[in-house]
Amino acid sequence: MTLLSTRPGRTQSGRTQSGRTPPGPSRLVAMKMLAVMNRDRLAMMTGAAATYGDASRLPVGHKSLYFFNHPDHAKHVLADNAANYRKGIGLMHARRALGDGLLTSEGELWRKQRKVVQPAFQSRRIAEQATVVAEEAGRLVGRLRDRIGQGPVDVTAELTGLTLGVLGRSLLDADLRAFGDVGADFAAVQDQAMFELATLSAVPMWIPLPHQRRFRRARRSLDATVDELVRQRRGRDDAGADVLSRLIMSADREPDPAVGRTRLRDELVTLLLAGHETTASTLGWTLHLLDQHPSVWERLHAEASEALGGNLPTYADLHRLPYTTAVVHEAMRLYPPVWLLPRMAVEADEIGGFAVPAGADVLISPYTLHRDPRFWPDPERFDPERFDPAATVSRPRYSYVPFGGGPRFCVGNNLGMLEAVFVLALLCRDLRLRTAPGHRVVAEPMLSLRIRGGLPMTVTAA
Repeated sequence: MTLLSTRPGRTQSGRTQSGRTPPGPSRLVAMKMLAVMNRDRLAMMTGAAATYGDASRLPVGHKSLYFFNHPDHAKHVLADNAANYRKGIGLMHARRALGDGLLTSEGELWRKQRKVVQPAFQSRRIAEQATVVAEEAGRLVGRLRDRIGQGPVDVTAELTGLTLGVLGRSLLDADLRAFGDVGADFAAVQDQAMFELATLSAVPMWIPLPHQRRFRRARRSLDATVDELVRQRRGRDDAGADVLSRLIMSADREPDPAVGRTRLRDELVTLLLAGHETTASTLGWTLHLLDQHPSVWERLHAEASEALGGNLPTYADLHRLPYTTAVVHEAMRLYPPVWLLPRMAVEADEIGGFAVPAGADVLISPYTLHRDPRFWPDPERFDPERFDPAATVSRPRYSYVPFGGGPRFCVGNNLGMLEAVFVLALLCRDLRLRTAPGHRVVAEPMLSLRIRGGLPMTVTAA
């Protein structure tokens, strides 16, 4: 990436009292990176890693971004010294759009929220929800089967409907389809969150830009949806152990009812946005990769047919789908649903011999970690065999971080994996999906790494 290239004497480097300053482009060159960041964020990250290696300092505007790209560095920031790192650029600014949900909150509030929702994602609860996941996956297969011979269908929209259906029933014990186009509302919220990232929240939200108007309408719609869900739940006699019940009880314990209502809304919007978007993105990328690699699809088809017969999957079937699980992992390696993990250093630190000042924005990118040829030979190749148990033994733990790491490891990872494996197994057992001719699949790094403009695919019987 030529924009990140520098000549001797024009890099920002030097010594500090504790460790070296990471190398990077001159400030003049780095000013041009703002345009690159807005146009192609992934190219900026991969270019920095290719040009400067494991650590780089990227002066952008009035601040510098410290980008670390080694598993040991990721482990230090996300786990070993996690107490020194808060959510950073992007998520910090996305708070204006998302509020103080589990994704953006910090400190004691985050610990309290995590404690409230954690039991709903324990293994026992996930096993109980396996039937819900299988039923929703079966409905998806039925809807797509009805489209055989009828031209392309936007698989992204179908997968979004699926994941919202699963989360609605499993976390809220409710059917979100009764509340209109919730998926479109979430898309508007995510667009606003990314706008906040790109502008560092410098644009007042009251300015009537088209996307800001869409965001305000979407947020009002989502707030109304949450209020109605809460109203319906309060009218029921059964308390339940799902996330909605637990969040309502937590909100009721707040001394200020207004604070309780706000936190309840923020938490539900955040959980539903993060939960449905990441799994839908993972499945979309997986289907695209399978279309490009028919031999992998054939093996998936054979495994699912043998393991499931003509039945819907059960929790006990999960261990009988190891290759399907490996395919999902390999898709997340190439296209991690969370492509960037931004943090901010509370106090000065040293990472891999490089100095990080207090208040610095630190970036860890699963997208670039997952493509490091030192740990992933021929990294651009799609090869599920990388996740054969024998092949994972010698690989550093933090060379693969699709769900993050440390104390902020994704709370919904087990539900997301169960959902992706079940859906993929049923789709490959019964159907064959192919990308519509002429459609160019392009990555769009938003809060999750989604496919720009959807994924039109034609459907045939397996």
